[in-house]
Amino acid sequence: MKTPDDLKRLLSEGRLSRRSFIKHMTAMGMAAAIPSVILTQEAKAAGMKVGGRLRQALSGGSTTDTLFGVLGGGDVHQVNVQWQLLNNLTSVGADGALEAELAESWEPAENGQKWVFKLRKGVEFHNGKSLESADVVHSLNQHRGEDSRSTGKGLFTAVTDVQSDGKETVIITLNSPNADFPYTLADYHFPIAPDGSMDAEWEQGVGTGPFSLVEWEPGVRALTRRNPNYFKDGPYFDEVETLAVADVVARQNALRTGDVDVIDKPDTKTLDLLAGAAGVRIIEVAGNTHYTFPMLMDQAPFDDYHVRQAMKYSLDRNVILDVVLNGHGYVGNDHPISKSMRYYNADLPQREFDPEKARYHLQQAGLSSLDVTLSAADIYTGGMDAAQLFQEFAKKAGINIEIERAPTDNYWSEVWNVKPFSVSYWSGRPTEDLMLSLAFSNSSSWNETHWNNEAFETILVAARAELDEAKRKDMYGELQRLIYDEGGLIAPVFANNITAVSDKLEIPEQISATFAADGLKNTERWAFA
Repeated sequence: MKTPDDLKRLLSEGRLSRRSFIKHMTAMGMAAAIPSVILTQEAKAAGMKVGGRLRQALSGGSTTDTLFGVLGGGDVHQVNVQWQLLNNLTSVGADGALEAELAESWEPAENGQKWVFKLRKGVEFHNGKSLESADVVHSLNQHRGEDSRSTGKGLFTAVTDVQSDGKETVIITLNSPNADFPYTLADYHFPIAPDGSMDAEWEQGVGTGPFSLVEWEPGVRALTRRNPNYFKDGPYFDEVETLAVADVVARQNALRTGDVDVIDKPDTKTLDLLAGAAGVRIIEVAGNTHYTFPMLMDQAPFDDYHVRQAMKYSLDRNVILDVVLNGHGYVGNDHPISKSMRYYNADLPQREFDPEKARYHLQQAGLSSLDVTLSAADIYTGGMDAAQLFQEFAKKAGINIEIERAPTDNYWSEVWNVKPFSVSYWSGRPTEDLMLSLAFSNSSSWNETHWNNEAFETILVAARAELDEAKRKDMYGELQRLIYDEGGLIAPVFANNITAVSDKLEIPEQISATFAADGLKNTERWAFA
């Protein structure tokens, strides 16, 4: 029979829920020994209403979407549905801290070149199979090797080995130390599916997540049902219906009429009107989302340093902030690290709109004017507006931008990272290493400017292993400077994450700023009031 100390240890390790802890302690006549904070937390959890169908209309969605980041995708709709079905080894909590998910603990070895993950016991997949280390090894190995189709394989190039050590332990070996590696495994590219799953089986949606799959039509709709055996408290909804709705007006109308309960990325131009609608609540948090205009540095004319500089000086960032975001964000500085991140470089001069400097750089490139094509779509609310504003300002610098309107469907596979100059955005990542490795490492398939800089790669690897905070800050500051000075990224603004919801929902006071909709984990954290 377990002792009170055994129960407390299991609770602290995440192997026993608060509810079960209270039940066992009370049965043993030890109710007085239950910490008051546990009772408070459980009372709050118990007060969450269970039941109802949550209806969502989320941006993104493509007929090429999959249920798993390992196979592609990455828009809001796809990731939200994925996290209804699957879990990662780790997770980023609402406060931005790293939390245990399928791993109950992790420890570095060999100065962070190896990481040992202990799996949570008693976790089952939707098909009744128990989670074991072989499932983790199988899932993570999908990102390794030349034949891998994973869009996250660039983040896994440092992984040299993934192996089981018994059924409950996984050891991951890297080619060099990485102090932030457990954060990497919280990224949506790295969900865990059953051992032996291949593409067709993965599309059945078998995971350990808070919901199991009922219906799935890529780029259109998903319907999921509450997992009664979920290892966390909750979820609280019986079902979740998630629609892919690219058009912002259609999303807002659906919320106003009560057809859905949640939408992301409302139009900031009409946000005040939406906020005033009956039964609507606006949730807004500053985060890491940034809008970009990537220039492919291995394609003319953007292979010329001075052309890239001319483009950077030919855009008024403040107007983009005012017109596209209606002030719901702040001006960016041509790198992807937000002001809220640990190692933000505040010493870089803010780049301003300066048509004379732009003309100077054109002259240095041997040009009196420049003609370029910008591929654009409303992949975020105001994407086309941003393109048209860029077009207007660039004229003053002798740069003629022809806008090529692209369809939103298949934009991420046929336009972004394919066309030399395009409209783009990133939801950001919780650490500098994740953001820079995914978007700028020459080994990443999501390197959106085709940046290939030897000094950058050397410092990026060294910064991962550096444990001295001051030195690490300097390293990440230098990486930002290199992108700012030499790169092909124009990042004019950082946008607040805005989600509009029905006032019938009960939402925690603190929600995640990593993505919209509570870090895209709203389906397991929210409930009906």
